[in-house]
Amino acid sequence: MTCKIHPLADVQTQNIGSGTMIWQFVVILSKAIIGKNCNINCQVFIENDVTIGDNVTIKTGVQIWDGITIRDNVFVGPNVTFTNDLVPRSKQYPEEFKKTIVQRGASIGANATILSGIEIGEYALIGAGSVVTKSILPYTLWYGNPAVQKGYVTKEGIILDMNYKDKNGIEYSM
Repeated sequence: MTCKIHPLADVQTQNIGSGTMIWQFVVILSKAIIGKNCNINCQVFIENDVTIGDNVTIKTGVQIWDGITIRDNVFVGPNVTFTNDLVPRSKQYPEEFKKTIVQRGASIGANATILSGIEIGEYALIGAGSVVTKSILPYTLWYGNPAVQKGYVTKEGIILDMNYKDKNGIEYSM
């Protein structure tokens, strides 16, 4: 199976895994690496120094800048904003952009902002509209501006409070 690229997309890389779907008005620069079975929705921009794993969903309106790595099975909601420079200046570029890593299975809600140089742990969940200013531990739930930990989340997506209990009061061990 090959990847499917909408005729209105500008895809300059050859590094795309089979089964990946790329929709209209997507721009992917030549050195980006995209895994297999991904779904990259319309109006997404992906720069050169970017690696995206397998089975990743990137919703509409996301820009993924140099220095960002997204591992397998990650969900990136609509209009999520990644950054790669903490002190940006027009026409002045750092020697190296900050590295941001989104680990396997993490989910980032719509309109969240992810500051550069952080790591979002495996299966972590970032709530919609959150501003993430520091690294996030695996299996944790964060939201707010700035985002703070509000609980935990299982690999299956069950949200737990800070005492490891679900909405029905059932306690989980993590």
